[in-house]
Amino acid sequence: MAIDKIDTDTESHLMADHQEDGKFGDFGGRFIPESLIPACRDLEEAFYEAFADKTFTDTLDHLLKTYAGRPTPLTYCGNLSEKLGIKLFLKREDLTHTGSHKINNVLGQALLAKRMGKKRMIAETGAGQHGVAAATAAAIFGLECVVFMGAVDVSRQALNVFRMKLLGAKVVPVTSGSATLKDAVNEALRDWVASVETTHYCIGSAMGPHPYPLIVRQLQRILGDEAREQYREVAGEDPDFVVACVGGGSNAIGTFAGFVDTKSRLVGVEAAGGAAMHNGIPGVVHGMRSRFLQDESGQILEAESISAGLDYPGIGPEHAYLGEIGRAQYSFVGDEEVIAAFRVLSETEGIIPALEPAHALAYILRSVKEGTIPRSSSVLMTLSGRGDKDVAQIMEMLEL
Repeated sequence: MAIDKIDTDTESHLMADHQEDGKFGDFGGRFIPESLIPACRDLEEAFYEAFADKTFTDTLDHLLKTYAGRPTPLTYCGNLSEKLGIKLFLKREDLTHTGSHKINNVLGQALLAKRMGKKRMIAETGAGQHGVAAATAAAIFGLECVVFMGAVDVSRQALNVFRMKLLGAKVVPVTSGSATLKDAVNEALRDWVASVETTHYCIGSAMGPHPYPLIVRQLQRILGDEAREQYREVAGEDPDFVVACVGGGSNAIGTFAGFVDTKSRLVGVEAAGGAAMHNGIPGVVHGMRSRFLQDESGQILEAESISAGLDYPGIGPEHAYLGEIGRAQYSFVGDEEVIAAFRVLSETEGIIPALEPAHALAYILRSVKEGTIPRSSSVLMTLSGRGDKDVAQIMEMLEL
């Protein structure tokens, strides 16, 4: 999976690389304290050097295959397809080690941190999936691991908190602000400023200052590349629709990378209580320029979602770019739709999804009913994580 620094004039220009200043169109960039500029430049240089080194890429490929469990399968949902009148396929990232797509990114970043001589890795997490993956990778590479997590999310994702601690990580509850993902990112950035010489900040989504959006996308694109080849092998063509949930947007950007140069329609699905693509305006937060929920004074507004992984008030800069140029479209769904989708997949296919990808399924269910996704369409959806972590939360809402 080696990559080169690609000329933006090449055929795969849309998601091949970025402008020299780390921008995707008007979005992206590097807006951080002066003390972190050298660290980001060092990381960018190390990233390109590592991915040009066959020893590094072979090691990562081996880990992804023998430790993470790649390639993940493509599952045809026969019962639900018959019910909806479409052909629905799931890319099963829920079947990876740790239970989500996050392991793809974290193994690459931890291996890179080790190569750079870092002794400590920090991470932010909302739903806990990235935190668990970070703690897992830190364990196998012998790195100290600290995970920052909003106090609200610590409460509603208690299982993942225990898993992180069991893996040897220190979990730091963040009580400032809304005590959710945004505030966890803030605290992680503060830690990084104070410990940058020995610490690698392992960002979990396709967000943050350059080169993070690029690094995360390149580490997650294995998801989309696999899905494209698997779908073509099964169907002999590309799907009509490719759908993925979006918070910061790592599983979606990895999925879209595999299909951006096809004719498939790319759809990112946000939480209605956030929906930065629809309700946000351009601004600079967490080291990047993207779309964020803001008031008239530019103060960041709180996002709300049943899903701890999607209650982020912004979106990754490459998603903002793809939306602006019209290559991808972005929609949103409400909590009640998500709960219904969570139940539908569980009851019809025997697959309990995480609440995050249940947003993508909720969009599909609604769009088929409304005709936005026509009957007989082929739809590929990224099932980015399994629902174990959310069962206790759903138990409080449903009487079965």
